[in-house]
Amino acid sequence: MRTAIVLAIALAVGTPALAEDALTSPYRQQAAAGLRGLSESEIAELRTGAGMGQARAAELNGYPGPRHVLDAVAAGKLTVSPEQLQRIQKVFDEMEREAQRLGARILEEERQLEAQFSEASVTPEALHSRVARIAALRGELRTVHLSAHLATRAILSDAQVARYNELRGYTPDAGEHQHPHHQH
Repeated sequence: MRTAIVLAIALAVGTPALAEDALTSPYRQQAAAGLRGLSESEIAELRTGAGMGQARAAELNGYPGPRHVLDAVAAGKLTVSPEQLQRIQKVFDEMEREAQRLGARILEEERQLEAQFSEASVTPEALHSRVARIAALRGELRTVHLSAHLATRAILSDAQVARYNELRGYTPDAGEHQHPHHQH
C-alpha cells in the first residue's frame, strides 16, 4: 500500500522532479564559498575558539565549562568567590587563546586540502598526510576544551557544580524552562 502511494505521488508530481531532489546536494550553497569543506558556522567556530560541542563528555558528567560558569555568574545565578572567578576567567582565557590558535591551523590545513583538490594535484599520499594532520589538530582542540572543563571542576565546590547542573537543566528536577545545551 505504501509503495503504491509513493508511486502515485511520483507520477502526479513527475519522476524527473523527484530524481532531481534526490540528486541535489545538501552542500550546493557551499559551492561558491571560499572554503568549501566547512560550513560558515564551522569556520566561525574555529576562528573564535568556540566549543562546538567537543566537551560534551565532560559537560554532561559534572565538569562545567568555564564560559558557561562565567555566564551564570554574570547573570547572578551562580555564586563564586572573587578568587574562583579570577581562576575560572584565566582557564577560559587560556582555553580560548589556544582554541583560536588551533582553529587557525585547522582552517589553514583545510584550505591546503581544498587547494589540492581544486588544482587536481592531490595524491593519495598527500591526502592521507593532510587528513592525518587535520585529525591530530582536531584532537588537540578537543583536548583543550575538555581540559578546561577539568580545570573548572577543580575550582568549584560540589555544591556549585550541583547548582551549575541545575541551571543547565541536567538534573531531573530542573524546570522545563531550562534551555538545552548547545556549545561550550
